[in-house]
Amino acid sequence: MYHIFISHAWKRSDHYDKVKEWLDDSGIDYSDYSVTKENPLHSGNKTKLKEDLTTQIRPASCVIILSGMYAAHSDWIEYELSEASRMDKYIIGVKPWGQERLVFTAVIEEMLQSYRVSRSRKSLTD
Repeated sequence: MYHIFISHAWKRSDHYDKVKEWLDDSGIDYSDYSVTKENPLHSGNKTKLKEDLTTQIRPASCVIILSGMYAAHSDWIEYELSEASRMDKYIIGVKPWGQERLVFTAVIEEMLQSYRVSRSRKSLTD
């Protein structure tokens, strides 16, 4: 079984729904640790929310980042990516269908590059 956290912006939950549909249709056995509109964290403040997000990401074997124009402007998606990298999680970037240009902040690009190098010889099922 795969333990997955899908990082996404709630205002673009259609992208999250599409990835969930792909996973469901694939027959992959997985648990979803994502934070959704239907099951939000009730943390109260930024510090507690960061702790709660880290708790959600911790059991995941991989983090799927739904990239796109909005991802570059989301502090929370950037935080989730940073935590996934810090915890040495596999990171899978999904480019939104039909989008030709992706915008990432320099921090995200740097993390992704260092992550690719550090994970180049490991298996997702390790």
